[in-house]
Amino acid sequence: MNDTICALATAPGGALGIIRISGPQTLEILSHIFTKNLSDSQPNTIHYGHIVEFDATSQHPSTIDEVLVSVFRAPHSYTGEESAEISCHGSRYILNKVLALLIGNGCRQANPGEFTQRAFLNGKMDLSQAEAVADLIASGNKATHQIAMNQLRGHFSSELARLREQLLKLTSLIELELDFSDHEDLEFADRNELLDIANKINNRISSLTHSFETGQALKSGIPVAIIGKTNVGKSTLLNRLLHDDRAIVSSIHGTTRDTIEDTIDINGVTFRFIDTAGIRQTTDEIEQIGIQRTFSAIEKARIVLWIIDSNPSSEDIQEIIERTNDKSLIIIRNKIDIQTISNINTSLPDKTIIDISAKNGTNIDKLEKAIFQAANIPELSEQDVIVTSARQYHSLINAQDNLSRVLSGLESNLPGDIIAEDLRLVLNDLADITGQGRIVTNEVLANIFTNFCVGK
Repeated sequence: MNDTICALATAPGGALGIIRISGPQTLEILSHIFTKNLSDSQPNTIHYGHIVEFDATSQHPSTIDEVLVSVFRAPHSYTGEESAEISCHGSRYILNKVLALLIGNGCRQANPGEFTQRAFLNGKMDLSQAEAVADLIASGNKATHQIAMNQLRGHFSSELARLREQLLKLTSLIELELDFSDHEDLEFADRNELLDIANKINNRISSLTHSFETGQALKSGIPVAIIGKTNVGKSTLLNRLLHDDRAIVSSIHGTTRDTIEDTIDINGVTFRFIDTAGIRQTTDEIEQIGIQRTFSAIEKARIVLWIIDSNPSSEDIQEIIERTNDKSLIIIRNKIDIQTISNINTSLPDKTIIDISAKNGTNIDKLEKAIFQAANIPELSEQDVIVTSARQYHSLINAQDNLSRVLSGLESNLPGDIIAEDLRLVLNDLADITGQGRIVTNEVLANIFTNFCVGK
């Protein structure tokens, strides 16, 4: 924390590049390579000048670039330290030269995520907000951007603070009784009231825990498996949805022998489509492996598109129903451009049925709408909290387990000291998410921040 660090914050090779500096010697080091002395500069100011290099054999410095330097004084900066940003031209040579000059004058190359780590250590944000910074950078659609922004604004932190406040009230009432345990006639906490509060807290933690599945799906793309027999148009549909010839289309049966994946954005949500091998009886060993991967794709999918172009047998229907029992199933009757779909009217399961022509693109818009509805994504407001971090999820699971013992203890009228100990464990689990009120180990910090880019 006593080092002054620097790093490139933008990709090299563009029109402009930004180099970030943070630490106690920021302005002193900058003054050695900038044509102005910034030691007494005002906070939140921008200074025009040149980055220069002094040659030992010459009394005149050589100009490296014409730049703007933004100055941020502690504690009102991203990291909470003395900080600055150099905006220069994006040439790789210029950027590397400026970094070399900074390091040569006392800076250290920043580690991945070290700027955000310092922001956390200096109290500018908690751990859940720090993780949201990485999610915001990685956000690839409207939904993941909204989730990251909500968490970065502190909505999750506020939610946890409210839960901890209620838990602290529970703990204090029970521990107050323990302090006066020798007075049997005194009762500070009504057990029924405590049980009611604990149940409400448990329901909210459970809701946050269940949101993790949605959060993960939104981050990685909601998996959609496209299944059906050979030559029903699965690959044609994938290409139509992607607006690209991603999969080979052929009249030869068994062309697709492995899963093919790609993503598209529908109404601000990323869907990950998986084209699979056609399901049929075959002696081809390679094709059999592909069909097994089809079944595996069904298991992992959240939505299944079952494409048919003729009446499926009752055995086929039963197999699909069994394999998609816990999925959203959309039945697609394809090839309306060459046949009368009304003939395909045998006992199909009571599911969403869409008639399309994958070849001509007919009703693809209706299909996309049905896919979005099947995902059942909650409409996010600025206050909604969706858990996306595995670390946060596991802390919530631990909190739920410990809180279940609190509920059991209250119902069984266990001694207050046992209940109080479990309550303290719940409080610690929730504190682990934000890192506030807890000692955060270097290992935890390393696991979080090593996934960041260097300049953040």
